[in-house]
Amino acid sequence: MARKPWSFKEDRRLMELARSCTSLEEAAKQLGRSPHAVKRMALRLGLSLKSKATKQG
Repeated sequence: MARKPWSFKEDRRLMELARSCTSLEEAAKQLGRSPHAVKRMALRLGLSLKSKATKQG
């Protein structure tokens, strides 16, 4: 499976989603990427996204 390179626009969108406390799964759905790919890019950009599975409430 080939990886699709991230565009600058996608990087900016991921930053916006992280700032608005969007979950990892929701960000992945909005970006059309796997949660793993989104998590990897978020780490690369120094962002933090919480998974729905780890939220308490």
